[in-house]
Amino acid sequence: MTEENTEFPMAVDAPAEDVSPLTLTMVSELLALSRQSPRKRMIQRLHKNDDDGVHRMFNALQPGTYITPHRHMDPPKSETIVVISGSLLFVEFDDEGVYRTHTLLQPGTENFGVDVAPHVFHTFIVLKPDTLIFEIKDGPYAQATDKDIPAWAPKEGSPEAEPYLLDLIKHLAELANAAAEKAKAEEAEAAAANAEETAQEEGDEGASGSGSPSVN
Repeated sequence: MTEENTEFPMAVDAPAEDVSPLTLTMVSELLALSRQSPRKRMIQRLHKNDDDGVHRMFNALQPGTYITPHRHMDPPKSETIVVISGSLLFVEFDDEGVYRTHTLLQPGTENFGVDVAPHVFHTFIVLKPDTLIFEIKDGPYAQATDKDIPAWAPKEGSPEAEPYLLDLIKHLAELANAAAEKAKAEEAEAAAANAEETAQEEGDEGASGSGSPSVN
């Protein structure tokens, strides 16, 4: 495991082999570590060192983990995230920290991943236990400059982090409820319109067939 400035490691070192099978055992052990981690997540590195030009990693995540909103601008680095198991919300902010949009990511669905431009402030909220994602990002890695963390975003481990995360989750839940209510109202309105149209058609048919037959 990689040594970090914490008692619990933040990542598992890459396999030493030139060709490394990606196994169920590897990710099962990673998920187990994420359950034990105080951060509620754990990375399995696949790139051999920080100077590699392309960084590849599995990231095992549990609900409640807080990923500080960030972007990668020094130097600019794109990032690709593919959800392998579980579920998460990818959340985007503008430069002032105002919520812009979110995308539900789940394997086997229309949206199973995202590709993120360097200038986009983002985070993700884990919805299901044992969520596993695969990440690809440009290298090299320098801890001091890897993430551009804005002043409006509480840092991980700060007293403000958990309330911020809970407020964000509450806001997204309110948006989801509002969208569901709107869809329900639109469905009811459409059903009422269809019923009215059907009744009108039946009335017209009844009127056209109610005249007296002609007598020769």
